[in-house]
Amino acid sequence: MAVLRLPGFVRRRADAARPTDDWAGHVRSELALELPDEDIGEDLDDCLDFYEMGSKPRCEEVEYLGLVRDARDRLLRGGERKP
Repeated sequence: MAVLRLPGFVRRRADAARPTDDWAGHVRSELALELPDEDIGEDLDDCLDFYEMGSKPRCEEVEYLGLVRDARDRLLRGGERKP
């Protein structure tokens, strides 16, 4: 029985072309690790839209909003690295 072996450059290109289906899940899991006490929903825009200003101490509020905005922006960029 013959085994078909693909050159390394073909394998790497196929891996790079694979869609990043799990990118959103990856970003949300990172956010959940950074904010373990928060209930983060599927739609990060909703988290920002329905957030009540002043419901947390100021330093926590700034951190929370910054992390959620960053995660939302990463999702919108679709896996691109920051410049």
